[in-house]
Amino acid sequence: MKVNTKQMISAALFAALVLVLTFFIKVPLPNGYANLGDCAVLLAGWLLGPIYGLASAAIGSMLADIFSGYAMYAAATFIIKGLMALVAYALYQKLKKHANRILSLIISGAFAELLMVFGYFVFEDVLYGAGMALLNIPFNAIQGAVGLIVALFFMGAFKKTNKK
Repeated sequence: MKVNTKQMISAALFAALVLVLTFFIKVPLPNGYANLGDCAVLLAGWLLGPIYGLASAAIGSMLADIFSGYAMYAAATFIIKGLMALVAYALYQKLKKHANRILSLIISGAFAELLMVFGYFVFEDVLYGAGMALLNIPFNAIQGAVGLIVALFFMGAFKKTNKK
C-alpha cells in the first residue's frame, strides 16, 4: 500500500477533530457523557475512506475516553467508533449507486449510529448488567441522531463548496 501524505495528514486532523468534539462538547450522563464526536466519526468515514476514516475515528474517540477519565471504555470505543466510520463509508459507497446522495448519507449514517447504540449496549451489558445498559440506549440514540444531523449539514456545506 502506497502511503499518501495528504491522506495521513487529513486522518490526523480528523482524529484531532473527533477528540475535540468528543472531549470539549459533552453533556454529562449517569454512566458517561453525550457528545458531538459522532458527527466527526461519520464525516471521517464518508470523506477519508475505509482505512483512514476508521483510524481517525477510532483513535480520536479512544483518546477522548482516556482523557475524560473513562479509560475502561477506551478499547470498546476504539472498536465501535472505528467500525462506525467503516460502515458509514461502505454503505454510502454501495447505496449511492442506487439512491440519491442525501438518502445514501442518511441511511449509511443511521446504520452506523445503530451499530454504535448496539455496540455500547453489549459492552455496558457486560460491564454493568442489562438494566443499566438498557437505560443508556435512549441517550446513545439521541447522541447518534444529533451527530448524524450535524454531519449531514457539513456534508451539504462541503458539497456546495466542492471541497473535501
